[in-house]
Amino acid sequence: MMLELRDVSVARGGVPVLDGVGLVLGPGEAMVLRGPNGSGKTTLLRAVSGLQPVLAGEVSGAERVAYSGHADGLKANLSVAENLAFWAAAFGTRGIEAAMEAYALAPLSDRWAGNLSAGQKRRLGLARMLVTGRPVWVLDEPTVSLDAASVALFAAAVRGHLGAGGAALIATHIDLGLSEARVLDVAAHRAMAPLPGSDEAFL
Repeated sequence: MMLELRDVSVARGGVPVLDGVGLVLGPGEAMVLRGPNGSGKTTLLRAVSGLQPVLAGEVSGAERVAYSGHADGLKANLSVAENLAFWAAAFGTRGIEAAMEAYALAPLSDRWAGNLSAGQKRRLGLARMLVTGRPVWVLDEPTVSLDAASVALFAAAVRGHLGAGGAALIATHIDLGLSEARVLDVAAHRAMAPLPGSDEAFL
């Protein structure tokens, strides 16, 4: 087991959004979260990554997680290579060449991140995952701003990560071609009543 959620409930802005979520990811396994906008996917992923507390239940394995959210996490005044080197140093890993190659970033190596297009920034942000050394990738709408070729690069990177024994939890509305991935529809866990620890004044 690399990541496990047991009867997890989460809230956004004090309002319960999901209740009783459970899942287990082992080495080489991927799960895709589905659900309409506002259904709680981002809130759940942030809780899984330890960025906000859960209302109830338990998350095991958050210390193994590398999280990629809506922001790309880039320093505009550093080059592409310098951004990856910064994150590699932050996570205590070495080498950025594999990440550069995976997302076709070598031609942009010396370009400031602030001068990249939206799609290039997203590719660089996703490349960060490869230098973290973390075995569990948690990704929130990772293909935003990516063209078809870049989506294929991302899918290949995920397959490589799974093939190396990693795991991935991905919220996305598009088909990534990951036939091995299980699907969890978060709409089935919509909170219907105030949960322990929630603030009823928001309801």
